[in-house]
Amino acid sequence: MSAFHERSDVQSTNVGNGTRIWQFCVVLAGAKIGSNCNVCAHVFIENDVVIGDNVTIKCGVQLWDGLRVGNGVFIGPNATFTNDRFPRSKAYPEKFQQTLIMNGATIGANATILPGITIGENAMVGAGAVVTRNVPPHALVMGNPARIVRYLNGENDA
Repeated sequence: MSAFHERSDVQSTNVGNGTRIWQFCVVLAGAKIGSNCNVCAHVFIENDVVIGDNVTIKCGVQLWDGLRVGNGVFIGPNATFTNDRFPRSKAYPEKFQQTLIMNGATIGANATILPGITIGENAMVGAGAVVTRNVPPHALVMGNPARIVRYLNGENDA
C-alpha cells in the first residue's frame, strides 16, 4: 500500500505499492510511479513522466513531461531537468524531448540535465554538473559542461 502525506496533491492513480509521497508534492494525473519509491517534500511530477521501481527523489525536484526514470535511480536535492531547448513563454513544442535516466543512475544535488539526454545505467552525475550530452553507462561526470572523470566499476564505487 502506498502512503501519501495529507498535504500532498496526488492526482495520479498509477502509483505502485510501497511508494511514499511526502508533503507539498504535486503529482499530475498522467504520471506513472513504480513501487517502493520515496518522493520527498516539494517535488512536482508532470503528466508525461514515468518513474520505475525503488527510485528516490529528494526535495525540490521537478520532473517535466518527457522524462523517463529507470529502476533504482537516485535523484539528489534540487536537481533540475529541462524538456525544451528553446523555451518561450506560451509557445510549446508539439512534443517535448524525451530524457532517459537508466537503471541505477545517480543524479547529484543541483545538477542540471538538458532535454533529450540519456544518462546510462549506473552512471553518476556529480553535484552541480551541467549535463549537455549523453552520459555512457558507469561513467562519473562532473563540471560545467559535465565531462567524464572516470568509469565506475561497482555499485559502491564513487
